[in-house]
Amino acid sequence: MESAFSGIIKWFFPDGIDSAEALLLIVGLIAQAMFSARFLVQWVVSEKKRESVIPLAFWYLSLSGGIMLFCYAIMRKDPVIMLGQGTGIFIYSRNLYLIYRKRRDDAA
Repeated sequence: MESAFSGIIKWFFPDGIDSAEALLLIVGLIAQAMFSARFLVQWVVSEKKRESVIPLAFWYLSLSGGIMLFCYAIMRKDPVIMLGQGTGIFIYSRNLYLIYRKRRDDAA
């Protein structure tokens, strides 16, 4: 009997999958997991503080997941994902800059 995992792989890749495609799939899945983890982090921190909070880790997970997904989009030659993640990368970077600038100004 074939495993559920191999059944899923055969459904997505009926003609099989080569090692390059498998590596790309793994990169994409890891990137998406990292990007999605930011919501879990934000939810847990907000629940602990009993108010809506966006922790610093949220921005780092957003940026690192966004960069990985952008690289994935380049490898897949997908302009839709490139545009969406490219815009997000700018926004996440800008938020981190604003956070660190405020901390620097507050320390002065």
